[in-house]
Amino acid sequence: MSKIDLINAIADQANLSKKAAGDALQSFINIVTKQLKTSNKVQITGFGTFLVRKRAAREGRNPRSGAKIKIPAKKTPAFTAGKTLKDAVN
Repeated sequence: MSKIDLINAIADQANLSKKAAGDALQSFINIVTKQLKTSNKVQITGFGTFLVRKRAAREGRNPRSGAKIKIPAKKTPAFTAGKTLKDAVN
């Protein structure tokens, strides 16, 4: 499902205009992004949790040359599904 498909589905289900649904979706994305930038988590009960995970620095290899390279530590966004979502999928 693409972003446009999601906007159309939200508009149909919530009885909103496509513009209002698009604005709501973009607001949600902006809020989650802002919260994750400050290393906060966003928990939606029954759906899941958006959070930031820290990846430790490690040593890797260049696939072409086989030379060792240092991969720096970084933060990465993650999503953990809630029980209701897991049950719905299974």
